[in-house]
Amino acid sequence: MADDPQRNFRSAYYEKVGFRGVEEKKSLEILLKDSPLDVEKLSTFSQRFPLPSMYRIHVWKVLLGILPPHNDSHGLVGGYRREQYQDVLEALEVMRFVNSDTPPTQVHLRMFQLESQDLPRRSETTTPDEEDEDFLSISRAMEEIVDDPVDCYWLIKCFVNQFNSKFGDSIPHLPKSLEHYLSQEDPRLLNHLKNMGALGLLPYSLWFRRCFAGCLPESSLQRVWDKVISGSCKVLVFVAMEILLTYKIMLMGLNRPEGVVNFLCNIPQENTDAIVTKAIDLWHKYCGTPMHSV
Repeated sequence: MADDPQRNFRSAYYEKVGFRGVEEKKSLEILLKDSPLDVEKLSTFSQRFPLPSMYRIHVWKVLLGILPPHNDSHGLVGGYRREQYQDVLEALEVMRFVNSDTPPTQVHLRMFQLESQDLPRRSETTTPDEEDEDFLSISRAMEEIVDDPVDCYWLIKCFVNQFNSKFGDSIPHLPKSLEHYLSQEDPRLLNHLKNMGALGLLPYSLWFRRCFAGCLPESSLQRVWDKVISGSCKVLVFVAMEILLTYKIMLMGLNRPEGVVNFLCNIPQENTDAIVTKAIDLWHKYCGTPMHSV
């Protein structure tokens, strides 16, 4: 279908006067009126555009399968989800795994373990392993994004399950992808990291297993998660690369790998929105922009 010159003019005008996304918001509202919802179109939209905050949680719930495509079933299914949440929580209370003083993140972890048939015996509960720590980081971040505790748990659970099942085999290859793209964007920085022995020690778990939870503030993080939830783990590579590029001068001045790792695990929180914007631009540059059919 040929481009609509009038639409292109309007889009350019909106962007120029600071209303970037006005037409995209209208397009999403049209998609959300469909019944059943076209999940593929919603995924494509989320890949191409940032989700408006007022619709983000609803779209995430549809993309993660928490809500079905049929709009008229949302109330009924939402009620079932709430009942299941309450049943699991009460079971853990009866077994004395949790109580009213248990932090929400720990409650989420125990609920997830129970539903995954991976709940340890009470006598064997020890400090969380690395996989549990990944879950807890994502849980803490999601709590800052989502107010409703039932929605929050379902989003954490389905996000983690989808991420592991869909991208589990890809995650070990992301550090190599980062090296490849960084060699094209800034070979000098790459060689510096290699020569000091820092490349293999970068916080890949924080970046690629926790999806930047605990690294980026939630206002920036949710824009990255839009892309992950809608089907791309590759975007994580470009967020990592843009962090390296943004702090190139700082990193080039460091000569010890420990200093690099410590800095990257505690990056400044001031300009992370710009980092994410540039990272998404890089992702589109190298991986293309999905066609949007609305």
